Amino acid sequence: MMQTLKGVRQLVTSSTIKQAVSELIVPVPWGEMRGQIWGPDLGRPVLCLHGWADNCGTFNTLIPLLPRECRYVAVDLAGHGLSSHRPPGVFYSFPAYVADVRRVIDALQWTKFSIIGHSMGGNIAGMFSALYPEMVDAVVLLDSYGFLPTDAKEIPKVMRQGMEELLQFEKKTEEKKERVYSYEKAVERLLAANPTLSEQSAHILLERGLTPVEGGVVFSRDFRINLKNIVRISMEQSMEFQSRIQACMLVVLAEEGFEKIFAKHEQKKFTSALLQAYRDRNHTVVRVPGDHHVHLNSPEVVAPFVSDFLQTEVFSQSPGPADTQTAKL
Repeated sequence: MMQTLKGVRQLVTSSTIKQAVSELIVPVPWGEMRGQIWGPDLGRPVLCLHGWADNCGTFNTLIPLLPRECRYVAVDLAGHGLSSHRPPGVFYSFPAYVADVRRVIDALQWTKFSIIGHSMGGNIAGMFSALYPEMVDAVVLLDSYGFLPTDAKEIPKVMRQGMEELLQFEKKTEEKKERVYSYEKAVERLLAANPTLSEQSAHILLERGLTPVEGGVVFSRDFRINLKNIVRISMEQSMEFQSRIQACMLVVLAEEGFEKIFAKHEQKKFTSALLQAYRDRNHTVVRVPGDHHVHLNSPEVVAPFVSDFLQTEVFSQSPGPADTQTAKL
């Protein structure tokens, strides 16, 4: 589907390498999904999914340190970065993001691929790999457990809260004008909201996170992503999903990341069970020094684990049809 993809060339610079990057544009019913493509046409296909409120720029420092034999496609999820916002009145949820990934994969004409997912992107990767196990050969979770269980007794309350939040947001939207910032103030706001970002990382994310307007810039993301997610799954459902994944998996946890955030007894019970289930299925779980955005702030800490995993688990497999299909882009 050549008509669905338009290339815009640019150079992304890191301390070790300069690489040409193409802009991905995939039409969807409400607009378009955007992203960036790295690597050779015939490279092993790897989809990269960013975390909540970030964008595909979160992989700009990591990808140049990963095996060059891969074709990396990093996507701006709906409502993030340069991708279109969902239509008015529509909720953001994990199943909807999974459907978006399926749309992108169809446009790329991939039948078998790997996924690298950070935070929320890891949860999308987990659900996609469970629903489409035959399509995914390897998954890397960066400071993510692949699933985010909610206590079954809390789900009705959370659903109601999310619905009320959207209704209130819609009422205020007509009165509310988008706030315009200077670039410097936008950087300050992002750093205040995300203390785990380095200043350099903030500048990287804002390349796709801001839209120029008269008098300054506005944030490009849809503020509805801040509303409570109404589609939740219980621990039992999470374990069922997890059991359906056929891909080999690498879980990279940051010592100062979700391990600390989910340290409360109830949350720890969920995360410990998920991690033990990965180990029981012979998947790899490692911990690295750093915080939630360690893959962006200090990619050299994460890259060796991801590179070794891809070379061991993906390159060792015989070439499949996906390699030929990638040449169509």
